[in-house]
Amino acid sequence: MHRFIVLPLACLVLASGCSKPAADSSETKTELTSITVQLDWVAEPEHGGFYQAQATGLFEAAGLEVTLIQGGPNAFPTQKAASGAVQFAQADSTNTILAIGEGLPITQVAAVFQQNPSVLMLHADNPINSFEELDGAKIMARPEWAFIPFLKNKYEIDFTIVPFNFSVANFIADQDFIQQGFYIAEPFFIEQGGGQKPRFLYAWDAGFDSYVVLVANQPWVEANPEATRRFLAAYIQGWNEYLFGDPTPAHELMKAENDKNSDEFLAYSRQMIIDEKLVIGRGPDGGPDKIGVIEPARFATQIQQLEELEILKPAGQLTPADVMTTQYLSGNEL
Repeated sequence: MHRFIVLPLACLVLASGCSKPAADSSETKTELTSITVQLDWVAEPEHGGFYQAQATGLFEAAGLEVTLIQGGPNAFPTQKAASGAVQFAQADSTNTILAIGEGLPITQVAAVFQQNPSVLMLHADNPINSFEELDGAKIMARPEWAFIPFLKNKYEIDFTIVPFNFSVANFIADQDFIQQGFYIAEPFFIEQGGGQKPRFLYAWDAGFDSYVVLVANQPWVEANPEATRRFLAAYIQGWNEYLFGDPTPAHELMKAENDKNSDEFLAYSRQMIIDEKLVIGRGPDGGPDKIGVIEPARFATQIQQLEELEILKPAGQLTPADVMTTQYLSGNEL
């Protein structure tokens, strides 16, 4: 799964500049700007824009030397971006808002997914068909997922949370089991384990519509605006090529980084991203021009929801301008 608790920072330092060696004594290549990105999970199709841009040379063509660091349950991408250990990270927008509310020096600069793929998964024959019917249920989920108190509050229901164990084994074994899932990935392993493709209750259908975002170290992007623009332009072009072109370069690099990847899984997860229009947007205004776009109005709603749940305190301390910026998304042509 892809949710992380905001924890206190450790002081981490990473050198941010590096030069390519000269081809020979008479010729010096242009210095590349060094950028490190902390991913939220291991190398998988949800990082398609990064790996395609890396594998096809888009980052290097933009004057960048980009290092991608795989994530996992204890990756803490937001905290690393805040500390300056990395320049960018992939994270959930609600957790990022909460981190900014605690004073962390980060900002959200682009969307990875227009809709967060974290959903509730149910077996196909589970009689529950609505959020209201979750009253009294048992659900395995990350307890810090802000969608949990949102559900309880909005529908005036209660249910038991079972701590998440990063496995689908219980789901496969128990036909009544309900759990949080990153639905572009877990269904593949459920089907591989002998189960049927699950049904989903989408958080956005309840009005909880968060992004998966690129989080940046705010002091770094303010000091390096052109490098940030070139980085985002290459990343967006990477998504374009990954979704609408040949994904083989990205998939080969993902397999080299994560030996648990199979061709079947990579194709399945990529197709889910495409079919569900997660990168380009599910609404009537969706399309390639939507890649990377973040909108202040949606952040205003998220801030309001977190304040109403009393997760974000005190109310009124943050505005969309405090948690995101679109200034680095302009001029995305390489």
